[in-house]
Amino acid sequence: MAQFDLPIEELRSYVPDDSEPADFDTFWSRTLQETRSHALNARFQRVDDPMHRLVDVYDVTFAGFAGDPIRGWFIEPAGNTARLPCLVQFVGYGGGRSLPLDHLAAPVAGVALLVMDTRGQGTGWSPGVTPAPAGSGPHAPGFMTCGIESPDTYYYRRVYADAVRAVEAAVGHPHVDPDRVGVMGGSQGGGIALAAAGLLGDAVKLALPDVPFLCDFRRALRITDAQPYAEITRYLSCHRDHVDAVFRTLAYFDGVHFAPRITARCLFSVGLMDQTCPPSTVYGAYNRIRAEKEIRIYPYNQHEGGGVLHATERLRFAVRHLSS
Repeated sequence: MAQFDLPIEELRSYVPDDSEPADFDTFWSRTLQETRSHALNARFQRVDDPMHRLVDVYDVTFAGFAGDPIRGWFIEPAGNTARLPCLVQFVGYGGGRSLPLDHLAAPVAGVALLVMDTRGQGTGWSPGVTPAPAGSGPHAPGFMTCGIESPDTYYYRRVYADAVRAVEAAVGHPHVDPDRVGVMGGSQGGGIALAAAGLLGDAVKLALPDVPFLCDFRRALRITDAQPYAEITRYLSCHRDHVDAVFRTLAYFDGVHFAPRITARCLFSVGLMDQTCPPSTVYGAYNRIRAEKEIRIYPYNQHEGGGVLHATERLRFAVRHLSS
C-alpha cells in the first residue's frame, strides 16, 4: 500500500471546510443534561483472580445515556490506596472491553485505567458485554448508520454520552486524582476520546487519540471505500435522497468540530498509508486543536499506526504529563 493522500506538507496545513452546525453546543448541552438526569450510580466490583497479583481489577457498571447500564474495567496497582492519575480508554470499532490481561500496561506504570465497553459492540475482534437497548430505523450492517436519520437518534449520540459518563465514573473513584485524568483510544476509540475531551473541557488534562476514526466524514467518504466508512456509502447508495440529512447528522459527531473545544494537551498518531482513517481526516481534527499538541507520524504504516512502539511512547507521554 502506497501513500495515497495529500503530501505531508499539505497535511500539515489542511483544514476542512467549516460545516459545524449552529446549534452544536446547544445539542450537546441538551444531550448531557438528559444523560445526567439519571444518577451515575457507578459500581466497582472486585474481581478476584490468582493472576491479578500486581494489579487490582474491578468490574465496572455505570449509567450511560438514558440511564442504560454500561460496563467496563477499572484496574489499578495492587494494594493501592493513593489518588493516582487515571486514563479512560475507549475501544476500536467492533471491539469490546476484552479481558483485563489486555490492559495491564498503564496500571503497571502506576496509572489507574478505566476501560469503557462500547454499547452493542464487542463481537468483532475482542469480547464485550454491554447491550445496546435502543434500536434504529433501516441501516447498513454495522453501527455507522444506526439512527442516522436524525442527530437525536444517531447511535454515536449514545456512545459519546456514555464516554462522558465513563470519565465521570473514573473521576468519582476514591483512588483517582480528579486533576490528573486523560482519555485515549485507537481508531473509533480515538474518535470517542476526542469527543469526550471536547465535551468535558478542563476536566480532561490529556487526550491521546491514535489514528482516530469519526473525523472529517465528508472527505473520508470521498477518498476511501474502506470499512467502516463504507457503511455510510452503502447506505447512501440505496437511500439516494438522504444525502443532505445524513451529513447534517454526522456534523454533530465529527471530531473536527470537537477539536477546537479541547483544552487538554494532545498526542495524536497517524499512519500515512492508512486507508481506514485517511491521514487528511486525522489532520483535519489535529489542525483544529488549539491546545498544546504533538503528533507522531508513521510514514510506512497503515491503520496499525505506530503499534507497540507508539503504545510505549503514549504511555511515557501520559506518565510524564500526568505525574503532577
